Amino acid sequence: MISCCICSVVFLHFLGNTFILQNLVTWIVIMVQKMVQSELQNGSPEVNEPSPKIQKLHQNGVHGEAFPQDTTVSLLRVKKLSDKAVLPSRGSPLAAGYDLSSATETKVPARGKALVPTDLSIAIPVGTYARVAPRSGLTWKHSIDVGAGVIDADYRGPVGVILFNHSDVDFEVKVGDRIAQLIIEKIMTPDVLEVEDLDSTVRGEGGFGSTGV
Repeated sequence: MISCCICSVVFLHFLGNTFILQNLVTWIVIMVQKMVQSELQNGSPEVNEPSPKIQKLHQNGVHGEAFPQDTTVSLLRVKKLSDKAVLPSRGSPLAAGYDLSSATETKVPARGKALVPTDLSIAIPVGTYARVAPRSGLTWKHSIDVGAGVIDADYRGPVGVILFNHSDVDFEVKVGDRIAQLIIEKIMTPDVLEVEDLDSTVRGEGGFGSTGV
């Protein structure tokens, strides 16, 4: 109906009948307002009802037909290798890392290092890797750092933690002590492509210290 009225407006415009044109435009505006008001009051399916895809998203939160749920990272499978092993746990609901605990008593010599076993084997989810990071409390209070902390998704051996002691006194680790944290991070593994040249950048070949201290 509205399209027919618009065609009439165009036709009358070319005829030059200004009076009829003005009244017809006013009538069209009133009719459109009434139609919109009626749809809002009665509930138009086109306006109020979401599409099946949107309904699916609402039912599943952020997951649904448009965003399939990735279940590969929902579980961290862990195997205890001894009765002294402690399952990884997070200290708070929003903690990024899982605490790793020692399964044996170990001495980390002053200005030295030691490998501390956890007696755990962990299946890291595909598409991620696990980074073994220091615990801030040990670093700040005892100068204990963590080294070589990368666990690949296809590794199934026992997890050990390398501790570095940067202090002047020996550090004693007891069974059950939390010594590091395990952080699961997503990764990208693009194929390697050999090229003759690389695209230029502002920095170019500037190396260590080239952007300032």
